[in-house]
Amino acid sequence: MITAANIYERIAEAIKRSGIKQAEIARRLGIKPQQISCYVHGKKLPALDTLANLCKILDIDANYILCQDINDK
Repeated sequence: MITAANIYERIAEAIKRSGIKQAEIARRLGIKPQQISCYVHGKKLPALDTLANLCKILDIDANYILCQDINDK
């Protein structure tokens, strides 16, 4: 079962692996850096459009963030 905690963890992990600073990600998304911090620290989930753009910036598949294995059917 997918939980918000799983999603927060995946977001934090993906940002860390990307090597892109949270402030730079926020700038590219057009949001405040505090929003990125909220996503990383489990205080708020990103809106779907923000999540989609975040995945583009981090060059990852949204299925990873949403804890979905595309092979699980």
